Amino acid sequence: MIRIATDIGGTFTDIVLDAGGGLITGKVLTTPAAPEQGVLQGVRQILAEAGIAPAEVGLFLHGTTLATNAVIERKGARTALVMTEGFTDTPEIGREHRFDQYNLYLEKPAPLVPREFRFGLRERIDADGGVVEALTEMEIARVAGLLRNSGATAVAVCLLHSYANPSHEEQLAEGLARLLPGLSVSLSCRVSPLIGEYERCSTTCANAYVQPLVASYLTRMQEGLRGLGIVAPVLVMMSEGALASVETAARLPVRLIESGPAGGAMLAAAVARRLGRDRLVAFDMGGTTAKICLIENGRPTQESSFEADRIYRFKKGSGLPLRIPVVELVEIGAGGGSIARVDGAGRLLVGPDSAGADPGPACYGRGGIRPTVTDADLLLGRITPARFAGGRLALDRDAAARAVGGTFAGALNLSPDVSAAAIAEVVEEAMASAARTYAAEKGCGLEGWTLLAFGGAAGLHAAGVARRLGIGEIVLPPNAGVGSAIGFLVAPAAFTVKRSAFAPLARLSPDSVAAIRQSMREEAQAMLLGLGDLDGAEESWTVDLRYSGQGTEITLALEPDPVATLADRLRDTFQAEYIRRLGLLPQGVPIEVAAWSLTVTLRSEPTDVLATRPVATAAAALGEALVYDLDSGAHKGAALAERAALPAGAKLRGPALLVEDHTTLVIPPGMAASCDAEGFIILRHEGDAP
Repeated sequence: MIRIATDIGGTFTDIVLDAGGGLITGKVLTTPAAPEQGVLQGVRQILAEAGIAPAEVGLFLHGTTLATNAVIERKGARTALVMTEGFTDTPEIGREHRFDQYNLYLEKPAPLVPREFRFGLRERIDADGGVVEALTEMEIARVAGLLRNSGATAVAVCLLHSYANPSHEEQLAEGLARLLPGLSVSLSCRVSPLIGEYERCSTTCANAYVQPLVASYLTRMQEGLRGLGIVAPVLVMMSEGALASVETAARLPVRLIESGPAGGAMLAAAVARRLGRDRLVAFDMGGTTAKICLIENGRPTQESSFEADRIYRFKKGSGLPLRIPVVELVEIGAGGGSIARVDGAGRLLVGPDSAGADPGPACYGRGGIRPTVTDADLLLGRITPARFAGGRLALDRDAAARAVGGTFAGALNLSPDVSAAAIAEVVEEAMASAARTYAAEKGCGLEGWTLLAFGGAAGLHAAGVARRLGIGEIVLPPNAGVGSAIGFLVAPAAFTVKRSAFAPLARLSPDSVAAIRQSMREEAQAMLLGLGDLDGAEESWTVDLRYSGQGTEITLALEPDPVATLADRLRDTFQAEYIRRLGLLPQGVPIEVAAWSLTVTLRSEPTDVLATRPVATAAAALGEALVYDLDSGAHKGAALAERAALPAGAKLRGPALLVEDHTTLVIPPGMAASCDAEGFIILRHEGDAP
């Protein structure tokens, strides 16, 4: 099957065509005003290059930053919120938690739905799911009138305790469909049926906020693909690292928040398994952001919550909480397009603001005048202009020098070259600091780990980041510049369902467990209809347990044991894990089940898209580049080599640049890169290199 994978980033849109394991890759500038146009342009180019007719494409895979950008930039639909009467201030109140206790000027993210668009609904369901006050048709009509007058095009519905009994939310949705046809409605019982009013409300609001935008975009993209002659099914990468149908993505667009980065995590996990690396740091640096993910034992960590739009980048609690399954990673505004500046205290700062694709860095020659990381890398000699973005984008070195020199010559009295080196140093330290903080939160150090570098800018800064983290081995996979898109090709079609269902563990009956499992299984399978053989699907179950009265849970994997013995086994496993984490057990406190989670994964025939064997065995040297050396303050000669011509077993010593179409690996002095039999580049200190 011929497959195309596309990943829209903030600066570039990556395109990969897989014809049975043989890959053709491409990059085009993202078109922010109409993202599908960049996708269609790239698809046309890559089909023409491959000589493949559009009708031959059998599957189209897609990842997008559209949902993320809409939330961060507050460019979603005009959204209303309906909550149980008396609870409409929940988005402001939150959990009444100060994430920075002593900050007198603490900022919190603004709610996606302002106060004037929140409406109370007279109804009430208790914590056990019992109806305290019924929802009447008259009340539905009253709220429908308020929604009509508000001019909202989307509405989030989050009623009290709907995770225990969704009947009132479903009843309201039916009424709104009759009275306000065309209104986009998101129900919390479908988006995030979990306890926690604030988190459930925030997640449902985000889903409603981006739903019209994402649905319209996906429709336009499908129509554009049909216009090209591509009639293949379209699958979309979800935040948990799994592929889903367009219909699912349009219904639950909040689960696209980490779409592109999740593809990178899936690539990293596949590479870790391929190379036998148990501990691997995935370092994905593109044009707008850098993403860091830890891979242990061939798997990225999965979480059931995420924060979007953090006011303070590394402060947990400063963003909008989203209760969705997601690959755990840290993302910072440090990419090739990140803008460098000098603040009022005379400090050099880089990011999080980005020049994006329009106008882009100054060296793009598209009207940008502010200095960026890409401008700095060009001045430092790390970028070979003729190969940038596959040679499709001409770079203007003089414009980069004007931007960097004009900003820093007066403010810091530095030459353009020294300023460029300072920009690179600052951005590398920012990425290393994010990785250190992330690892510390996970309770581990990164010495002895392997750094996997991918994304258009990662190879330029991988050695600097690794040096700061004490990491001695760097891996650059084949086609590293479009790594996230390749991750889509190795990701499975799957769907995760999580649901709160409180019950004392001692009274957990086999019948109740069987009923919950069957209901969740049917929900997950409904989301995967038409994507593959459900009979051969794999199921992965987890359960959240806690002592009664506690506010946090411990998640345990469920083995395929008989349901009749489940309660006893869960009790023993939970107590052992509780002691391991906290050292003691509460006495006389009952254990309770808080939530169940199921992931259904469809089996697929794997296609080897990770390795690209060398296509030539000729000498790799192409000549010499001049790369700036900060210690001597001068440009020095460095070997310039073509990756495709580097034979298996060959070694390239630094200083050197290893160039390919969509990225470059900078090999500093004292390090050497070798190519293995499958085309992976391994960079180590020269004494350690094989």
